[in-house]
Amino acid sequence: MPLAITESADLTALNAFGIAACARRLITLSEESDAPEAIDQLQSAPASLLLGAGSNLLFTRDIDGTVLKVSLTGRKVFGATTAGIGPDDANVLVEAAAGEPWHDFVLWTLAQGLSGLENLALIPGSVGAAPVQNIGAYGVELGEHLHSVRALSLEDGRPCEFAASECGLGYRDSRFRSATGLSRWLILSVRFALSRNSRPRLHYPDLQSAFPPTAPPPSPLDIAQAVCTIRRRKLPDPAELRNAGSFFRNPVVDATHADRLSANHPGIPVYRDPAAPHHAKLPAGWLIEQCGWKGTRRGDAGVHTQHALVLVNYGRARGSDIAALAADIQASVIERFGVRLEPEVVFV
Repeated sequence: MPLAITESADLTALNAFGIAACARRLITLSEESDAPEAIDQLQSAPASLLLGAGSNLLFTRDIDGTVLKVSLTGRKVFGATTAGIGPDDANVLVEAAAGEPWHDFVLWTLAQGLSGLENLALIPGSVGAAPVQNIGAYGVELGEHLHSVRALSLEDGRPCEFAASECGLGYRDSRFRSATGLSRWLILSVRFALSRNSRPRLHYPDLQSAFPPTAPPPSPLDIAQAVCTIRRRKLPDPAELRNAGSFFRNPVVDATHADRLSANHPGIPVYRDPAAPHHAKLPAGWLIEQCGWKGTRRGDAGVHTQHALVLVNYGRARGSDIAALAADIQASVIERFGVRLEPEVVFV
C-alpha cells in the first residue's frame, strides 16, 4: 500500500487543542515497511514534524513543510523475560506499535492479566509518544516498566534498538524529545516488561482514598478504573473542551529554595524524595492557582475552572493566544515565587 499523502493538509483535528493549522504536506505512515520512504520524504522537506496523537503539541503557525503522522498499529506478547522487574516475578515482555492509542494499550495489557501500567490509564496520546515524554502519573513512571524502543534514524534510515537505560529518561524528558517536535528518531514500537503478579502502587493520596487499608487489595483493573475516575473528575475531556492536559511540568527546585518558600508561603505543598535530598518538587498547578489564574479566560483561551494546570481552547483560540497566556502565567509565578515553569507542551 503506498504512503497516504495529502497536500495542503488541515491539522485542526490532529491536535488536542483543536488549533487551526495547515501543513504543506501530510504523510500518514500506517505500514512499517513504508517507513524508509517516509523518511526520504522528510529529508527532502523543510521544517518537518513527527506527529502522533497530537496530544502534547501547540501549533502557533502553519507548517511550511511535511508532517509525518505515525499511525502504526499492532500489539503482541513475547513471553517470559527477566528484564525490568526482577527474576522472581512472572515477567512478560509485550510490544506495541508506535501509533497505538496509549489508553487502549493499557487496557489490553490488563486484559492479558498483566500489571504495571494500571496507574497510567487514560493518559492521552500514543504508545510511541510515551517514552518521548517519559509519561508518569499517580506514583508510577513509564521508565519503571520500559524495556526498549525500536526506531529508525531520520538522518540515514538505519534501525536501532534502545534499551531503557539508553533512552535518557528524565522528568518528562528523554533522548527522543525535541523542542520543535522533530527528533532524530522515528519510533516504530515500544516494548514493556510487565508482570503477572500484581503489586499495587497506592501511595498517591487520591488512590489511598479510593482504596483504604481496611478494603480488600484491589486488582490492577480496579486501580485503572479508579485512576480513570480521578482523571475524569479533575481534568476536562479534550473531546468536549480542547486541551493538552498538564501544560507545565512540576518544577524541581533546590532544597534551600523550597525551605524558603515553605517559610514564606505556609501551606505550599513540597514533595521531597529521600533519594534526592538536595532538591524538591513543587506542584505547578498550586503555584498558578495562588497567582489567581484559575478560571481566567481571554477570549477563547483560558485556564480551566477546576484545574489551574490545564490551559484550554474554548472554541477558536489561536495557538499564539494560548502561548501568550502561558507566558503571562510564567511571568507571574516567577514574580511571586521565584520559580520558572517549563512547558510540558511542545510549541510548534
